[in-house]
Amino acid sequence: MGMATALNGKLVTVFGGSGFIGRHVVQALAKRGYRVRAAVRRPDLAAHLQPLGVPGQIMPIQANLRVRWSVDRAVEGADAVVNCVGILAPSGKQTFDAVQAFGPRAIAEAAQAAGVMRITHVSAIGADANSKSAYARSKAAGEAGILETLPDSIILRPSIVFGPEDEFFNKFASMAKLAPALPLIGGGHTKFQPVYVSDVAEAVALAVDGKLTPGTVYELGGPEIQSFKQCLELMMDITGRRRLLAPLPFPVASAMGRIMQLLPFAPITVDQVELLKTDNIVSEQAVNEGRTLTGIGISPSTLRTILPTYLGRFSEHGQYDTYRTT
Repeated sequence: MGMATALNGKLVTVFGGSGFIGRHVVQALAKRGYRVRAAVRRPDLAAHLQPLGVPGQIMPIQANLRVRWSVDRAVEGADAVVNCVGILAPSGKQTFDAVQAFGPRAIAEAAQAAGVMRITHVSAIGADANSKSAYARSKAAGEAGILETLPDSIILRPSIVFGPEDEFFNKFASMAKLAPALPLIGGGHTKFQPVYVSDVAEAVALAVDGKLTPGTVYELGGPEIQSFKQCLELMMDITGRRRLLAPLPFPVASAMGRIMQLLPFAPITVDQVELLKTDNIVSEQAVNEGRTLTGIGISPSTLRTILPTYLGRFSEHGQYDTYRTT
């Protein structure tokens, strides 16, 4: 990865900069020479961001989307604002409504007050005000709150995102180390279009550069559509672990989720089961209108190119398995 040699003086506030997508966004912006202010709940856990830029280029600041004054402080003096905050399941005060519905509107209002007239917001394919999933409804509410406040904002909706810290392939590869079978929720027919985290980050950086169309919703998917079952088969192929794939009907999965969601780090929740009832792929309309990665000039990475770079540790003998001669 090339390091930015000269800073361009512009300051970008990235909410959720220490998270999975956020850290890659910070890196993409730093490479372009932006100064980056990573607005995070726990700055003490954001030290891993510093080496992504030159000394002094990346600075964490404490901000909580539920605390408005901290949001205002985080955007003060910024030239651009990015929101990467998202949760897969609620936890304590970090509810879908607080983080994904109320939070984005607060960021847009704070940005507007600071003179930033558009922000870049990472949402999700499946954001839908009429969905039975609270996650999908809150994502739609977040988008609406931003576009009502700052109509020129750019919304990026990725399919499931994969990369070194992802919560999909890593989760199932980890389960495969211990469990004799993996659950095919709803039979494993749900379609995904997995997109590489660095490609999503590059799209965010293009938006900050001013290269994307204001007031537009982009749908970001990888080069291939894979069923849930195909994703698990690919993961097993790469890690060399053979596991039974056990179909789990939606009603059974929901019943299990109702119990499991009471656990910390719940493996599955009722809401996630609901999400799996809908395919998670780029719409034909977005493809036709060029509101995709290829439409903005990014050639998306394939699963087979990237997965081996981080799933190797889940193979039977660890990441150096391929060097064994016996």
